[in-house]
Amino acid sequence: MQIETILTPERTFAGVQGGSKKRVLELIGKLIAEHTNLDSDAIYESLIAREKLGSTGFGHGIAIPHCRIANCTKAIGALLQLESKIDFDALDGEPVDLIFVLLVPQEATEQHLQILKMLAEKLDQQALREKLRRCPDAASLYSTMVDAGSGG
Repeated sequence: MQIETILTPERTFAGVQGGSKKRVLELIGKLIAEHTNLDSDAIYESLIAREKLGSTGFGHGIAIPHCRIANCTKAIGALLQLESKIDFDALDGEPVDLIFVLLVPQEATEQHLQILKMLAEKLDQQALREKLRRCPDAASLYSTMVDAGSGG
């Protein structure tokens, strides 16, 4: 699976104001809803419900919030580079400044897991994380992530 099949330039954001985990998840709902047919409240509620099961703070300043969502027909990703780090209850206790959101259809099980695994493997690479953090704008953030997804 190539990153560009789930991530678009319109759903890539640099220098985002963070604040708190809840605020960022709410913002994610709004940002994704602007560029899809999905409801922002439904996205937010689903992401919050998933976080209650356990933090999606992956470690090394990365979070991969994800959930299944009604009316979603294919996997949808969004990438946010936060202006400043926020507490995300990450497993390693580190605050988060890079967030890759993944929304999948209700029935997507194996695909969901495969995409999560691919994202986790990519974002576990220190060189990629550093590159993403240095991106000055959304366009470079998008191309850096897509290049990483195609093995670059």
